[in-house]
Amino acid sequence: MSGGILIAGVGNVFKGDDAFGVEVVQCLARRSLPPGVRVVDFGIRGIDLTYALMDGYRAAMLVDTVQRGEQPGTIYVIEPECLSGEEPDAGELLITPHDLDPAKVLRLVKTLGGSCGRILLIGCEPETFGDEEEGLMGLSPRVAVAVNEAVDLIERLVGQLLKEQERELGVRAVEMMP
Repeated sequence: MSGGILIAGVGNVFKGDDAFGVEVVQCLARRSLPPGVRVVDFGIRGIDLTYALMDGYRAAMLVDTVQRGEQPGTIYVIEPECLSGEEPDAGELLITPHDLDPAKVLRLVKTLGGSCGRILLIGCEPETFGDEEEGLMGLSPRVAVAVNEAVDLIERLVGQLLKEQERELGVRAVEMMP
C-alpha cells in the first residue's frame, strides 16, 4: 500500500497492560476511518510489522506501552529517531517470530532498504505486565481508561497527517505545472 497511513497495534494480551496497543487498534477497527488508513493488530509479530513497514506507507503509528516513569495511563506521542544513519550491529536486528521490539523493527526496516515517511509512537505508561510465570489478562483500570483517550488522539493525528499530505501533494502538483 503506497502512500497510506498504517496504524499498528503492538503488545502481548497475556501480559496485562502490554495489551494496550492491541486494545486501541481493536477499538479503531470498529470506527469509520478515511480511505488509505489501515489498522492492524500485530500483537507480538515483529516480522509481520517489519514487512508491513516496507510497503511504502507515508506514515505509520505504532501503538504500544512505553515506560517513562510517569503515572500509569499517561499517553505519549513520540517521534523515534532510530532510523539515523548509523548502521546497527547484526545482533540488534535479530527478531524472533513472537517478539516485537519496535526499535529493532525500525532498524531492520532501514537495513533492508525500506522507509516510511513518518513514524509516530503512541505510547501509554503501563501499571503492570503481570507475573512472569502466570501473566495477567486484561488492562489495569488506569490504562483501560487511556484506551479511549488514545483512540481519540489517533483519530486527530490521522486528520492532521492527511491534511499535511494534501498540502504536500498540492505543492508538488504546482511545482510540476509548466
